[in-house]
Amino acid sequence: MANKKRNKINQKHSKKTISQTTKTKQNNIKKNTRTNTSNNTTKKHANTSPQKHNIQSKNQNAKPTNNHNSSKNKTSTSKKTTINSKNNTKNKKTNAKNVNNKNQPTRKYPTRAAYRHAKKIKKIKQVTFAFILFLSILVFIYALLNIFDWNKDNEETKKITEDVSDNAVERPAENAVNVNPPEDKSDDYWDYIKMDMMSVDFNELLKKNSDTVGWIKVNGTNINYPVVQTDNNDYYLTHAYDKTVNDAGWIYADYRNNMVNFDKNTIIYGHGRLNNTMFGSLKNITNSSWYDNKDNYIIKFSTPTENTLWQVFSVYTIPVESYYLQTQFNSDEQYNEFLQTLKSRSVKNFSAKVNSNDKIITLSTCKDVAGTQRVVMHAKLIKTEPR
Repeated sequence: MANKKRNKINQKHSKKTISQTTKTKQNNIKKNTRTNTSNNTTKKHANTSPQKHNIQSKNQNAKPTNNHNSSKNKTSTSKKTTINSKNNTKNKKTNAKNVNNKNQPTRKYPTRAAYRHAKKIKKIKQVTFAFILFLSILVFIYALLNIFDWNKDNEETKKITEDVSDNAVERPAENAVNVNPPEDKSDDYWDYIKMDMMSVDFNELLKKNSDTVGWIKVNGTNINYPVVQTDNNDYYLTHAYDKTVNDAGWIYADYRNNMVNFDKNTIIYGHGRLNNTMFGSLKNITNSSWYDNKDNYIIKFSTPTENTLWQVFSVYTIPVESYYLQTQFNSDEQYNEFLQTLKSRSVKNFSAKVNSNDKIITLSTCKDVAGTQRVVMHAKLIKTEPR
């Protein structure tokens, strides 16, 4: 038994010794690896030692002030690097914010609903701009077409006017009769009745247009045209003398008037064309340049039955109305009141006097393109010559 116990003790002792030997071996291996690495580093340092030794010797030979400057430089460079690093971090942060702002546009608006509303308003503005641009293009095209048609109508009117102009000339009166002469021999009436009258070849004109009823010439204007008449006041607003469609229209008498035996008020219409054709130059009668020449105060009107002279007594502009377009009157008093109203409207002072025994002629045209104003001229019959 004693031997068994000894054997067990020996076995335990042997195990301990074995474990101790293994530990010592491991420790030796670690020491060897450390020594090897230290030797390698010493070799590296040995290779670079001459350079370091030279640098150190130079530094030792240098003045102490240089050492102080180098330390200052080191500190300044370190400060600069820290400042640069701070700036770089700030720039990075700002760039990050900008990227976030681009990726998140709703930050300009307090809420998502506000952003949607702003986007909607922007879209409405874009659509409105496109619509206005489209309308502007349409208006421009329409204006170009109107200008083209206007020029075309003017050319046609010019050809017709040249074609009929040879059918009317002025000549002295032969068997003329003075109408309602004043007693005052100093009245301008007696000077105007000495003027020449129109002589018109109505046979040729009636061949060109059977609606021809007269010829009118107004001194101091471009008005010198044949006059037509039909059963309404609309047709010759859009038709020329040859009855072709033409926005320049033609000079025409009111369909209510009797052109053989003149009414109390004979009315002649025409477009106030911008190029002064038709009644376009009638707009000049309110200017001083027209008024200053007394020879302009005469209208010469000829019909197939007689030649006549008419002395101007009133010119004015007025908004659209029908008062001055009356042709029939119930009494002489009503007619005389009508005449005095027309004379009082005149913007120029004419010497001619009017009463219920006079017959008058009225010229009416548009003053503006919109047609809201009228230019009106009134003249009384002073001389007639039977044909």
